[in-house]
Amino acid sequence: MSPVRRCSRTACGRPAVATLTYVYADSTAVLGPLATYAEPHCYDLCAEHSERLTAPRGWEVVRLSDPSAPPRPSGDDLEALANAVREAARPHDRGGDGRNGGPQTADPMEVARRGHLRVLRSPDS
Repeated sequence: MSPVRRCSRTACGRPAVATLTYVYADSTAVLGPLATYAEPHCYDLCAEHSERLTAPRGWEVVRLSDPSAPPRPSGDDLEALANAVREAARPHDRGGDGRNGGPQTADPMEVARRGHLRVLRSPDS
């Protein structure tokens, strides 16, 4: 037998990372860190199946966090990332040489700029 416990889902051979237990009296499914040993009435699940776990209608899913697992991004982290992307997309002031944080000089042939793309004036005009 393999020393690594495998996911209990049919046809899934990935390593188990969580244990699912049902509390029938409370209509609750409890998903927590991988149990120290396999029990006959518990189900070991891989990361993918534990993320996608749903319970029957009327049941509650309780997810116990694993203190050793890396923290997941919060709403604040995602908002900060979105703000950073918006700031990077804003047009910047042109003037100076653009080095060492100084403003850039406008190219006399440049008509407009959008991000890294430039619209240049025709050499004939």
